[in-house]
Amino acid sequence: MSDEPPTPPANLPTELVTTLNESSPEQLRDVATYAEALAEHKQREARLEESADQDAVEERPDDLPDDIPAKATITIKEINDNRYYYWQWREGDSVKSKYKGSVNPDE
Repeated sequence: MSDEPPTPPANLPTELVTTLNESSPEQLRDVATYAEALAEHKQREARLEESADQDAVEERPDDLPDDIPAKATITIKEINDNRYYYWQWREGDSVKSKYKGSVNPDE
């Protein structure tokens, strides 16, 4: 490691650089942890907002129930040798599913 202090990014405000330079190592580590968590939070909010904007533009298929997002797709799942249709979509980090009906409605 160099004996010289690191050079701050040019896009940081002078007041912020001054505050960081006057902070203790423990405070700097806390700031780094907080800044990383805050950046992740803001990125997630931006993705959710973008996703909501896209949902508003998409047309809903006629057979799509009100509680299913327009971005949902139909998936076939096999359970005990029976096949079923499910609506499936992503919400954040998880995948949601809702039963649609049997592949062979006569069975």
